[in-house]
Parts: sequence; structure tokens; C-alpha cells
Amino acid sequence: MEKVLILVIDGCAPAYLTEQTAPKLFALARQRGFVKTVRCAMPSVTNVNHACILSGRWPAETGVVGNYYYDLNTGCEGFIEERGYMRAPTILQRCQQAGGKTALFTVKGKVLGVYGAGADIGLSAQDPDPVLLRRYGLDWPPTIQSIEATDWIVRAACRCIEREDPDLVYCTTNDYIFHHFAPGSEPARAQITAVDDCLAQLAASQPHRQIYITADHGMNQKKTILNFQAMADRAGLRTYCLPPLKDRYIENHIYQEGGMLYVFLKEPLQREVFLNFAQSCPQVEEVLTAAQAAARYHLPQDQIGDYVLLAGRDCAFGEVEGELLYTEASRSHGSEYEREIPLLALGAPRPEKAYRYHKDIAAYLQF
Repeated sequence: MEKVLILVIDGCAPAYLTEQTAPKLFALARQRGFVKTVRCAMPSVTNVNHACILSGRWPAETGVVGNYYYDLNTGCEGFIEERGYMRAPTILQRCQQAGGKTALFTVKGKVLGVYGAGADIGLSAQDPDPVLLRRYGLDWPPTIQSIEATDWIVRAACRCIEREDPDLVYCTTNDYIFHHFAPGSEPARAQITAVDDCLAQLAASQPHRQIYITADHGMNQKKTILNFQAMADRAGLRTYCLPPLKDRYIENHIYQEGGMLYVFLKEPLQREVFLNFAQSCPQVEEVLTAAQAAARYHLPQDQIGDYVLLAGRDCAFGEVEGELLYTEASRSHGSEYEREIPLLALGAPRPEKAYRYHKDIAAYLQF
């Protein structure tokens, strides 16, 4: 059976993972792999893209379209943090069913909550299992909003591999640092240095193990935050506006600001008025019907409202006081502009050109 490690560096745009920040891994990639830029799924948010990476499928098949859900018929809404939302089988489940041993290591607790099915070993830095800490000789994890959290979770995964040699290990970090620090900054460099040191050592000791380093989404500066719900309310439009990026990690994006918005119309007769209103908003780059968005982005049409709005490169939809906020303090994601991500692969079974999306990793694994 294949031996595989997949590391998802949350929020890692290509400018963060470079030969200057990860010289050891880039040297290994020249010898037995490749480094390239690929694309993530839309919306470019965490839950959606973990579902794709873990399954090798688009959101239309996974059923995961955001970090938050809303049901127009029932009025129910909430954070997606537990099992029951993921419709597609994951590589963890495939590997386990084939008789392999699996592990899932994550900084954010919700990743283990939503995608933990099929993991023989599961450890979250947010809510760590004391039994596993003792088993691997790990100290109590640092706060998840720290540089050290990345180093801790990657070393925990490597410790597990060294001691138990599971067939498949899936490990992911938190994007707190990248939400606050641009490429080239010392905190951002420190994140990648921790990965470079640890995984280069693992790759040297386990040359037979396939290693993939990628991201769930990228990251960009956002200078204008738009409260589209407030604007629609003022215009007399009866809507529910849902930013699919919305989650409990408000220290990452304090305004729940993201580059895509699902709009549910509570009054169907307002469709034409709404369309004219949304298209006239200068911060809205494009307005798609649910059918158009589903076709373009491989989304399940029945889960994304009536319209999908896309913000400009330096704009985001968020929950702010009033209607507009101009700021220099926001770095976020969710739009088309955060779809480009890195892929560094060691020992991949297919040639470099076969990998166009991060989901292709799982699609080509033989579990």
C-alpha cells in the first residue's frame, strides 16, 4: 500500500512557499518531484477545499459549500463543525477500507469534527487528546493563533509517522499568521521555515513516502469591506446574505469578510429589482445566478441561494457597522483572486502536468 503525507498549509498563497523560504524542500523537489502553482475550488474557503482535497471531487459531489449554512425553508443556520455535511467518501475512508492505517492532524478543531470519519488517529491542537499527547511525547500545544502552532502540528504528524508509520497522514495548519502578515514578513517566513525543517528531515528518513504540500486557499489584502446585507435592507430588498467564509475563527477575519456571497431571496418577485441593484454596486465585480455559479464552479445549485456575488480583488463582503468600511488591516480570501495555491510534490505517481488542482492529489492515489 502507498505511504502518503498530505500537508495543507492553510491560507498559503504561492508567494509564501518559495525557494527562499523553503530551500530544503525545493531542493528535494528538484531531485524527486516538482513545485508548481495549481488552483483550489470556489469559494476559496477552508471547509470547501478540505472536502475537495480529501475526496478528489468538486463541491457538487462533496456537498460542502462553505463554513456556514443557511436553509431558506426552515430558517435554520449555523457553523459547519461536525460530521454529516460531507457527502463524498474521503481518502481517509478509502485507505481505511483497504486495510490501511490513517491519521488526521489539524490545528483547527473543526477539520477533525467535519472530516474525522476514517481517521484511526485524530489530533487537534485546538482540543487535544491527552492520551495522544502522552503517546507521542508531545507538550501541550501552543495557542492556535501563533507561529508555534504550525511547528507543533507538523512535528506531531512527523512524530506519529516515526513511531507508528501510518499509511496515510493528513495534516493541516491555521491561517492566522497569513491573515495578518504578508509574504516576506518574518512571521510568515517562520511558518514556512518550520515546515521546511521538519518535512525535509522526514523526506530524508522516509524516501518511499509520497509527500504533498499544498493549501486550501490563498490570501490577499482587502481594503474595502462591504456590508451587502445592510445595503439590501436599506433598498427594501428581502434577502438573507451568507458569506461562505463565515466561521468561529474571528481572530482570523474579524469582519467575517470574504470575496464571495450567497444571496437568498425571501421575496421571489424582487428578482429583477435585486439584480439591477447588485449590478449597480461598484464593489460587486460579478453577479451570477445560482445556475451560472453552479455550472462555472461545480457547486450544488440547491445550496447556494438564488444569486452568487463576487467581489473585486481588494474588496470583501463582511459584517461591519454601517455599509462600507475602508481599512488597511484586512487580509482575507474567498474570491477568484485567492484560487492560486502552491503544490510541492515528492514521489507523485503522475507527471507534473497531470496536477491542475489540489484535488488531483486524492484523485490519483490508489486507495
